[in-house]
Amino acid sequence: MGGPADDEKLRLQQLRALRRRWLRDQELSEREPVLPPRKLGPVAAFWERFLRPGGLWRQQVYKACQASGFIVGRVLIPAWIVTYYVKYHL
Repeated sequence: MGGPADDEKLRLQQLRALRRRWLRDQELSEREPVLPPRKLGPVAAFWERFLRPGGLWRQQVYKACQASGFIVGRVLIPAWIVTYYVKYHL
């Protein structure tokens, strides 16, 4: 005796199979996505090359930033404080 319950079970089973198939179809293969080659302007191309890991320029800029931060934090700011104190409080 087949009734509405059997029809509903069959319908739910078919829906589950369709969902599984749809989810499997959404997975990308190793060849996807196929993107067109990017056309970079001169500034973007410079930064693309500059920011590559291990580049000599990148290391030199990092060292310069580290040194300037040390000089500002450990030399200039204390010198300004001392100059202010000497000028206005002594």
